[in-house]
Amino acid sequence: MAHLFSKSNLIPWSIVGFDVKERTPIQRLEMLERLGYTQYAYGYRPKHIPTMLQEWQLAKEKNIKIKAVWLYINLYKDKVGKLRSDAEIVFENLKKADLKTQIWVGFYPKYFDNLTDAESLEQSVHMISYLSKRAKKLGCKIALYNHGGWFGKPENQLRIIKALPNEDLGVVFNFHHAHDSLEAYSKNIKKLFPYLWSVSLNGIKAEGPKIITVGKGNLEKQMIQELLNLNYTGSFNILGHVKGGDPEIILEENYKGLQKITTQLE
Repeated sequence: MAHLFSKSNLIPWSIVGFDVKERTPIQRLEMLERLGYTQYAYGYRPKHIPTMLQEWQLAKEKNIKIKAVWLYINLYKDKVGKLRSDAEIVFENLKKADLKTQIWVGFYPKYFDNLTDAESLEQSVHMISYLSKRAKKLGCKIALYNHGGWFGKPENQLRIIKALPNEDLGVVFNFHHAHDSLEAYSKNIKKLFPYLWSVSLNGIKAEGPKIITVGKGNLEKQMIQELLNLNYTGSFNILGHVKGGDPEIILEENYKGLQKITTQLE
């Protein structure tokens, strides 16, 4: 069990878009080396697009693995066959860098407020099918990320996956994005388990706040234990994610909190 929570298995996440120090690619990679990580997931903002490819190439030179790349889809602006430039660049750079990795897909939640359930399913399936086929050509795979709204609900993600049996799709489950359905966590995680590729950890209190340090909540230990009871052996993501915070400090705080919890797990 210990290896699951070692730095060799943990994936630093949300360390690009939430960096108060605005690190350059080389500074970010040096930070990871200093902290003892050899992999991370790349989540960008439009301002990072000019240095995206450079960062991936530098990571390869340093033997730091890009375990996943974030892709945010807004169905107001992104259409099958015509993604907006901020999304299209991900596929262009994956090809240029010859980077074979997971693509974690989140959808703009409010778009679905104007659709029926049937329309939401149809449009989501259509887009995920398109993205998966494009990813496959690059040696990549699509994972559905629970980023709120209709698309983020476990039951809807399962419907999408089952509607596309010929695509190799997975799920990334983020603790803090499941904050509005904690009472259904046990049921949901069992249903998602066959497709569960990665879990983003967070401290959890039912009353909030939404993002707190691992170990400072009162629910995350049991939530992690339930994953272990299911024999989960996938990766865990450790957040460097607090608005206006320094990922270097936040990663270490979360890591230390996680280590305290692991000594209490069965």
